[in-house]
Amino acid sequence: MMKKRKWGSSLAIFLMLLFFYSPIIVLMVFSFNDSKSLTSWAGFSTRWYQELFASRDMISAIQVSVGVAIAATIISTIVGTITAIGLSKHKPIVKRTVLSINNFPVFNPEIVTAISLMILFASIKPISENKGLITMLIAHITFCTPYVILTMLPKLRSLDPSLTDAAMDLGATPFMALKKVLLPQLTPAIISGALIAFTMSFDDFVISYFVTGNGVSNISIMVYSMSKRINPTINALSTIIIVIITIALVLINVVPMLKSKNLKQEGGKI
Repeated sequence: MMKKRKWGSSLAIFLMLLFFYSPIIVLMVFSFNDSKSLTSWAGFSTRWYQELFASRDMISAIQVSVGVAIAATIISTIVGTITAIGLSKHKPIVKRTVLSINNFPVFNPEIVTAISLMILFASIKPISENKGLITMLIAHITFCTPYVILTMLPKLRSLDPSLTDAAMDLGATPFMALKKVLLPQLTPAIISGALIAFTMSFDDFVISYFVTGNGVSNISIMVYSMSKRINPTINALSTIIIVIITIALVLINVVPMLKSKNLKQEGGKI
């Protein structure tokens, strides 16, 4: 009886995963289709990848996506880490208030955040006249930072606060205690937060679409414009995005595990 239940639950999980991921698998397979058709197979070819990378607009969109994602990741990780450390030292009422404000971008629908940022940028004349790369970067930092803070706080709660106090009692300055004691312990959380920020920034469409201007497009906006007509290069582009996001998600899950495993091994040697 137990075996039948096990097989039944395994089959249900398999069918669910098949339902979710079969369209993605089909898309990736047809990105190597030699035909212009999006439904009939005509042989293996990399022509759509060649056309994709031959397009100046596409190369520009890739550069914008990667550049904005890297910049937003670095800034939001630094700001989020400093904010989380500061919050962990504050009184509970201050912490609850700031966290409630921090949760607004997380719980808000993306369209609400996008329209809010668009109105904000439109109301500031120097920015409204130069919408593009800068406004996209500011918007990405705005919605990535809360996720970094939320990633950091659980790790900070699990740390022993007496370690930094002990370091300062032994003569370390607050900065040295932060650098030598606190940050090494926070490294897995910092890496996880940075990878989440990069994935969200690289993958964003709605907010980017509303705040961009001056002909600046990232990959998501380019995919949207290509989807309005039959263009097989969209399959190649989507496959590249899927691969990048998959790598980032694997790193988010694997890096902290490897880090904690190494720490355990070092602890065991000591």
